[in-house]
Formats: sequence, C-alpha cells, structure tokens
Amino acid sequence: MATVFDITHTDSGSRARTGVLHLPHGDVQTPVFMPVGTNATVKALTKDDLEEIGFEIILANTYHLYLRPGSDIIGLAGGLHGFSGWRRNFLTDSGGFQVWSLSPLRKITAQGVQFRSTIDGSKHLFTPERVVDIQAQFNSDIQMQLDVCSGFGIAKDEAERALSVTEQWAIRAKAAWLRQRDQGYAGLLFPIVQGNFFADLRARSAEFVAGLDLPGIAIGGLSVGEPADVFASMLDYTARLLPERTVKYVMGIGTPDYILDAVRSGIDMFDCVLPTRNARNGSYFTRDGKLSIKQERFARDFSPVDPECTCKVCRNYSRAYLRHLFKAQEILSATLASYHNLFFLQTMMREIRNAIAENRFEEYRTAFLRRFAAGNIR
Repeated sequence: MATVFDITHTDSGSRARTGVLHLPHGDVQTPVFMPVGTNATVKALTKDDLEEIGFEIILANTYHLYLRPGSDIIGLAGGLHGFSGWRRNFLTDSGGFQVWSLSPLRKITAQGVQFRSTIDGSKHLFTPERVVDIQAQFNSDIQMQLDVCSGFGIAKDEAERALSVTEQWAIRAKAAWLRQRDQGYAGLLFPIVQGNFFADLRARSAEFVAGLDLPGIAIGGLSVGEPADVFASMLDYTARLLPERTVKYVMGIGTPDYILDAVRSGIDMFDCVLPTRNARNGSYFTRDGKLSIKQERFARDFSPVDPECTCKVCRNYSRAYLRHLFKAQEILSATLASYHNLFFLQTMMREIRNAIAENRFEEYRTAFLRRFAAGNIR
C-alpha cells in the first residue's frame, strides 16, 4: 500500500508532530480537529461554512446514517460526498459507541451486535463485515472497525471480554476491507485500541492492532466519564505503545485542554460534538475561556465575543445582539455560535502546527492554557 501519512516535523521538546495525511478527497494537515456531522451535516452549518473555515475532513456516523436514510440511498447518490455535497474527506465511525451508549437496546455476541432502532424499534444486526461494507457504500475516506466500547469503572474481567471480542472483530473487519479494496474501494480502515483503564490490557491491545499493519490506529475507550488526569495519563501511556510512523486518532475530545494534551502525546487526529453542542447552548470559546452569552451583563455589551478573533461572527456581531438571538431562541444563534467555535478551534490547530514547526509547542501550550483557564473575560 502507498504511504498514507508523512510526518513533516517533531517538536524538539515533546512528542507533538506535524504531518500530512493523504486521503482520496485531498490531503489533510495534522494535527487536525474534525467537526462532527452525525447525520452527514454539522448541525446549524452548511458545507460552504465548513469550507470557508478551512476544514479538510469531517466525521459522520454509521449507526445513524444506516438507520436513516439508509446506506443503499447514500450509495445510489455516489456515497456521502455525492449525497451531502461535501467534496472533501469523510471519516465515519463504526457505530460501536452508539451501541454502547444505547445499551438497553442491544446484545453483543461473537457474531456481532444485535440492536433495536432508536427510530422505529426495528431489529438489526451489525457484524464487523457488514459495518465495513456499509462504510464502503458511504465511500468513507477513513472508516473504523466495529468495536466493543466499555465505560469507566468496570471490572477487569468485563474489560478483557470486551477487548477479546474487539480483537476478533478487527481481524474480520480487515478481511472485509481487503475484499472491498480489491473491488476498487479506496478508503482506509483504522482498528481501535481498547482495554479500558487497565495498563496491561491497553498494552496487549496496542501490540495487537500494531500487528494488523493497517494505515492508521484509533485509540478508543477514553473520554467516557473518567477524571481528566486519568484520561491524560492513559492516553499518553497508550500512545507511547503505538508505532511512531502510524497516524494516531483519539475519539471524542474537543476542548483546548484535552486537545493540547493529545497533541503533546503525539496524537494526530481528534473529533468531538462538544464545540457545536456548547454553541447551541450559548457557550462561546474565547482566548480567556468559555463565554456564556446568556448572562445579563452582555445585554448592553456591543463588543465582539472575542476581540482577538477574526471570524465573521466577531467582525460583524456584538455580544448584545448574540445574546438577544439566544434569548429569543432564534435559529441564527446556533449558526453563528457554531461557526465561531469551529473557527476558534481551527485557528488554534493552525497555531499548534506552527508552534510545533518552530519547536515551541510546550511554550505555546503553557501560555494558552494559563490564559484560557484563568477565565478573565471582560
């Protein structure tokens, strides 16, 4: 297989690195934050908004798109790109997290996972092979193997059972993916490291996925309710076990502190719904922390949300107006806040890449977090 990931520079004071991920719908500069478009749309934003901000890849959800509108319809449209109009890259998750989070409606066996639709209660079966085939119908640029996710605080024997099933499913997913490749599918498959919060299980899983020799590796089972320090230490421990030259992806993180911890540990890719979910609840990222636009003190504040931000929201709208939109429950409130939050993160990622290239990542991280955590919003 041709090289899909080139590391362009590693920071002299940490494991942070820059790189280029070569995908069917264009190159992606890393480290990269991927907005979540669960239903092949990032809530409240258009594809043109995302292109304007500068995103090169977004995430969509296999579970939800399989249930509605269905993989056959998406396939007929030419995959997710033809269906949505987004012409850059898509990463699709496997539905494993949704299966776990909707646990009353599912049953896991060696064959796969049986579940009931959250839409109409109908019964369905996901196998590792079926999930690969669905994502190939989507023409996903990166697809994830079906895995068994587990929550923080479970017993070790339960975590080990989940890991064993995940390993067997990875073998089957790889075989199905290779068959799809033989038929012309160009997307990549990432296996997933599991093992919960047990170091020996994480080590076992890391060795196993590295041995699959696939184009990238995802680190799963983190950001599932554990304390922040536990997340950071387990992420760093796991990342150290993985092959240096492989692109690494950690799922479900989207705040500056978590992102900076991940980059420091050599992680190249991450995603989260949080920036746009917070936006819909009136929370804006700023250099000085999160600003809640609903506060009364902003009712007569005609300054921008973040005076240092160059996005079109901060250039054209005041805190007072944005507060009015939120209090009036106007749809535009979610659109503008989502645009700003994603622009903020995209700007931060560009600054991170520049800092790594100049061997000053640790300096950048320390200064950014000190100011962000202080929360001195005026």
